[in-house]
Amino acid sequence: MKRLSVHCGLVLIVLLAGCGRNERMDTVYTQRCLNCHGVSGRGDGPMAASLPVAPPDFRQTVEKKGNPQIRRLIADGKGLMPAFEPALSASEINDMLQMVRFLSREGRQISWWEKFDALVVAHCSIPWEAVLGYDEPSAEKKL
Repeated sequence: MKRLSVHCGLVLIVLLAGCGRNERMDTVYTQRCLNCHGVSGRGDGPMAASLPVAPPDFRQTVEKKGNPQIRRLIADGKGLMPAFEPALSASEINDMLQMVRFLSREGRQISWWEKFDALVVAHCSIPWEAVLGYDEPSAEKKL
């Protein structure tokens, strides 16, 4: 039984490592999100105090919204947040969804985010680029 739990733990680590933060995520987040959402995603960026409505804290976002809802908010925007779909590719929007998830974990007790690990692993193990055709040239660009 102990061997099985060690094996499952290693599989979980490998799956999560394949879905970890990367340089592109950090770059896009810094360029597009950090000023309002802040370094830790708590809605305390340098511009947040000057906004008429406070940006949301990602820790609350993940408790209230699922991945499709968060992805749609990033793509379509809401309130003061602009729509990023024209500016970001589908894979970059997916990266920002993952960034929301990563930042929502920071400062949380392990017992809180462990309940979401199965969802994160399931989400991260899907080859989204292949499934949704991310980074594929559009029909307009092929002409």
